[in-house]
Amino acid sequence: MIAHLKTTADKLGLPFGPRTMTYNSRLAQELGMWAMASGKGDEFHLAAFKAYFADGVNLGKIPVLLEIAGSLGLPEKEAAQVLADRTFKDEVDRDWQESRFKGITAVPTFMMGQHKLVGAQDYETLEQLARQNGAVKRDRAT
Repeated sequence: MIAHLKTTADKLGLPFGPRTMTYNSRLAQELGMWAMASGKGDEFHLAAFKAYFADGVNLGKIPVLLEIAGSLGLPEKEAAQVLADRTFKDEVDRDWQESRFKGITAVPTFMMGQHKLVGAQDYETLEQLARQNGAVKRDRAT
């Protein structure tokens, strides 16, 4: 599985370092919800992705998560409180429940209509999924 992920990441130009462990990312998901509410969701998710997949960092450790938040200009003290209080626990629980209901077992998963693609995909494959579901390519000139 790791070899397949590495091959896909290389093909897509994504960072992917050597990995020997899989870490629990639950707290990272909760802090990611807070980052989204704080207007830095995309930045947080990209930083967490790089830390986990490229650098092999354990996202289950609170100091690591606080460092990521701080590097994005998010207040570390507030981030620590969000984690201590588990402020976004219920929201993440709802996301997990919805994912189970939809049969999503891995991320990323791309869904359109009744069709589903699991894992990182190249542009052409995503474009094919969109066209199968009625999407029409538009010119960028307008």
